[in-house]
Amino acid sequence: MPHPTRREFLQTLGTAGVLSFSGFAPRWTQCLAADAARRTDRILVLIQLAGGNDSLNTFVPYKHDDYHKARPGIGIGQGAALALDDELGLHPSLTGFRKLWDAGRLAVVDGVGYPEPDRSHFRSMDIWHSAQPQIADPRTGWLGRTFDDAVTSGKTVEAAGIGMSKAPLAMIGRQTAPPTIQRLEEFRLLEPTAKVIPSATTAGVDSDLEFLRRTAATTLTSAERLKSLAQGDNSGGYPQTGLGRHLKLVGQMITAEMPTRVFFVSLDGFDTHSQQAPGHAALLTELSNAVSAFVADLTEHNLSDRVLIAGFSEFGRRVKENGSLGTDHGAAASLFAITPEGKGGRYGSMPSLTDLDDGDLKFTIDFRRVYATLLESWLGIASEGVLGGKYDPLKFA
Repeated sequence: MPHPTRREFLQTLGTAGVLSFSGFAPRWTQCLAADAARRTDRILVLIQLAGGNDSLNTFVPYKHDDYHKARPGIGIGQGAALALDDELGLHPSLTGFRKLWDAGRLAVVDGVGYPEPDRSHFRSMDIWHSAQPQIADPRTGWLGRTFDDAVTSGKTVEAAGIGMSKAPLAMIGRQTAPPTIQRLEEFRLLEPTAKVIPSATTAGVDSDLEFLRRTAATTLTSAERLKSLAQGDNSGGYPQTGLGRHLKLVGQMITAEMPTRVFFVSLDGFDTHSQQAPGHAALLTELSNAVSAFVADLTEHNLSDRVLIAGFSEFGRRVKENGSLGTDHGAAASLFAITPEGKGGRYGSMPSLTDLDDGDLKFTIDFRRVYATLLESWLGIASEGVLGGKYDPLKFA
């Protein structure tokens, strides 16, 4: 049997809840500047819309005749779209997002993608997770490398994958991997078998076992606090859906002042090749209701100004509907962020609906600019080394 790769090793241990970014160590104790110090309490919640979300039916160019011509069967009519301005509207299932727009908190980033797009789920997701389009089989993610650098410089950024079976590539580093937590009551690191921590004398300094030894001790301490959270209940209107339960858990961890600063959750099912309309509407309803409940929970606890929510998908869908009343794999797409009040609005520019790349929208914003925004503008972390170049942040954070 072949030996597992380091990526597989870290993902497996992260799933077991043993590893973390610096083992859920205490909050940063050092910052390079006062501006960075201001950001140490900020939290980032990433929501992956897995399968390739149809952003044209999410953020609808309802005034464009070319949109309606391309989608006579599944297009969202002018009377149905929840207008944001005189060009763009929301899918009618996104009523919660409309309220966030009215409150100045919903940001829409148009035309996000990358050069030479790949329409394979697996390859495109690897590109989004790694932020390394030039590497065919990436082993580290953009967040993992970020937190590797933080550990090296004596700071810590803690993270967790919520509701997934293994740590996502985005959070895998050279020497770090997050725990994944499906349900709070299942997070059981303090069982006797989990207390055995390898000694330094049995592991080399650069070995995977040594990495496990360094991180396990402080992770065990955090598990005690996590277990105590399971006794509380902040249901507060969260819907009984998968995403609702996952964001409820994120809300519990934030309100309990856990040191976790980055959360990753996923909503699956967006590969809408046939009969798209009912399934897509149900997914967007789940997204809208769960995010709205999460924001309400944070607001009730006076925490909403500390948390930024960003959603992404591996690609958009083709402009023209297919013969099965669905959409096929595309390229560029619009993304969203729920930001502090006053940062909402539209960013970037809407791609042409007629000047296409093999039937797909051409990107106008490189996705690494979005990542630079999340790292530099929100978390106060330099992004150039992690992203392999200088990408100008946008203004939504």
